[in-house]
Amino acid sequence: MRYLMLIYGNEDIWNSLAPEEMARLVDEVDAFNAELRESGELLGSEGLVPRPRSLRPVQGDVVVTDGPYIEAKEYVGSYFVVDVDDERRALEIARSYPGLRHGAGGLEVWPLMERGWASDEA
Repeated sequence: MRYLMLIYGNEDIWNSLAPEEMARLVDEVDAFNAELRESGELLGSEGLVPRPRSLRPVQGDVVVTDGPYIEAKEYVGSYFVVDVDDERRALEIARSYPGLRHGAGGLEVWPLMERGWASDEA
């Protein structure tokens, strides 16, 4: 089963890290990704540019605005997708994410729909 891991960050905390501490964290995350890539569990990982757009229907039109994270202290800063046997393994991977040790955000684990999911439920 595939899971999306949304990684939340807090710019104030990240910016407060000493350069050598940030470099060490980046190295840890690179090693974390390499281990998952080697095991075949990592399907993809990307950082996000901090300029999200939100689209919402408003009175029959679609309105584009900044956000929804612009006003928040925490924002989605990156994500990765894993393919694992079960939720237990997904949570094990999520708990081991190096960025969580710095208290600079959080991580959400979202199961991804499999093809045919809607028809399987009917």
